[in-house]
Amino acid sequence: MGDDTRSPTIELVVGLGNPGAKYEGTRHNCGFMAVDRLSQRYAIALKSNSRFQGLYGEGRGPKGNKLRLLKPETFMNRSGQSVRAVMDWFKLPPQAILVIYDDMDIPFGRLRLRQSGSAGSHNGMKSLVQHLGSQQFPRVRMGIGSPGANKETISHVLGGFTPREQKYLAEVIDATADAVEVAIARDLPSAMNRYNPLDLYPTPAPEPS
Repeated sequence: MGDDTRSPTIELVVGLGNPGAKYEGTRHNCGFMAVDRLSQRYAIALKSNSRFQGLYGEGRGPKGNKLRLLKPETFMNRSGQSVRAVMDWFKLPPQAILVIYDDMDIPFGRLRLRQSGSAGSHNGMKSLVQHLGSQQFPRVRMGIGSPGANKETISHVLGGFTPREQKYLAEVIDATADAVEVAIARDLPSAMNRYNPLDLYPTPAPEPS
């Protein structure tokens, strides 16, 4: 028999964010928003699960296969504890876990899907890499744009979107959910080819002179 080098089917989709009303709608909670959209689409109720230290639900995904959704409630810099608990309980390999999170190095309206990679400066991803003991898991990075020279990083990621960005936010979240569905139903390269080139936030038209 030949070697099967295909990656395992994605079984767990994790959205990173911070729990509590204080953080709802902030840039740092993009991952939560995307998982909420998947929860709505597949009628997978998310309920607090003390074993997994997060909001967890399971149901049937794009191919009718088991789909598990997780929003860690550990706060961002301890997200890996929650994901590791689910991974160990269901004996999942890291490659079967897809993580959705915000990224300042990517402009708002852009997505970047990757098969693996470093955590960069993202504290939630640093926690995941530490607790999973691997960088070999797929991820979707949702662009939130850089804070600019006159704004602190923390206030940027924990702040809300601009009024113009808000007009396109639902479309970005939908596209993220769409990308996850393609990654599950087909494979990650297919999702990368389709969604990495997209720009969902058009440049404003220049003011008339």
